Amino acid sequence: MTYALAIHGGAGTILRSKMTPEKEAAYHAGLARALAAGQAVLDEGGAALDAVVAAVCALEDEPLFNAGRGAVYTSDGTQEMDAAVMEGATRRAGAVAGIFGPRNPVKAARAVMERTPHVLLIGEGALSVAREAELPFGDADYFHTDSRWDALQATLAMRAEGRETDDPARRHGTVGAVARDRDGHLAAATSTGGMTAKAPGRVGDTPIIGAGTFADDATCAVSGTGHGEIFTRWTAAAEVAARMRHRGESLEQAASHVVMQDLAPNDGSGGLIAVDAAGRIAMPFNCEGMYRGCVTDGADIRTFIYR
Repeated sequence: MTYALAIHGGAGTILRSKMTPEKEAAYHAGLARALAAGQAVLDEGGAALDAVVAAVCALEDEPLFNAGRGAVYTSDGTQEMDAAVMEGATRRAGAVAGIFGPRNPVKAARAVMERTPHVLLIGEGALSVAREAELPFGDADYFHTDSRWDALQATLAMRAEGRETDDPARRHGTVGAVARDRDGHLAAATSTGGMTAKAPGRVGDTPIIGAGTFADDATCAVSGTGHGEIFTRWTAAAEVAARMRHRGESLEQAASHVVMQDLAPNDGSGGLIAVDAAGRIAMPFNCEGMYRGCVTDGADIRTFIYR
C-alpha cells in the first residue's frame, strides 16, 4: 500500500505579468515545505487526516497564501477565516467560518470534528472550541501583511470610483490538501481568508462540506479553490465523487468535467485537487494558474504554478 498527497495554494490568482523570479521561487519553496510536512506524516505510516492538516498548517503559516497568516481583509478592514477537514473512512467532518484568532484555522475545524457533535461552527462558538482545545492564537499584528492591506485599499478606492476590479488575485484564494495513506484511507482539508473586500460575514465554499471540501474512501478526496459562490452552487467537490460513483468515471474524467464543463461556463474560475482510493491524483484548473504540488510514496516532491 502506497500513499499520495496533493496540495494547492490557490487558483486564479497568478498573473504572469506580475510574477517575478524571486516571487515564483518563494511560492515553489512554500509549496515544497507544505508537501514535506504532510509527507513526513505519511512516511511514518500516519493517517491521511494528520497529513492534510500538517500540510495545510504549513500553508497557513506562510504569508504568501490567502489563509491563516496571509488572510485577506474584509471591506471593514477585518479578517475572517474559514476552514474545513473531512476524513473518508466515516465521512466525519468539521468546519469553522468567520473566525479570527486561531493561528491555524484548520486545527480549529478539526477540533469541531473531534470535540463536538457538530460539523460547522461559526464565530464565537468556534473560537470557544479552539480555546478549549488549547490551540495557539495570534493577534492582529501576527495576521497582518502589507500586501493584503494594500490590496484592500486598492479595491476600496476602485469601488469609490464606481468600478470593480477584474483582477482574480482580489477575488479568491485558498489553500488545501488531499491525501491517501498507506491504509487506503482518504482525507481533505481546506482553509481560506476569503475574498478581498468581501462583505463581513460572507462565507464561501471552503467550510461547506461537498462544495469546497469532501472525502469518501469509496471514491475520492477533494479540495477546491476558486470563485466560492459558484463552487457552492454547483456542489463542486461532491460532484466529482458523484460522477465517479454513479457514472463510473475515473478521477481525472470526473474532476476535469466539473472544473471545465460545470464551473468554467458559469463564472466558476478556479480549480481543485483530488486523490482517489488507488492514490491517483488530479489537479485540473480553468484559469491562468494554480499553485499546486504533489508527492507519492518513493517519489520526489513536485510543485507547479502554470500549465
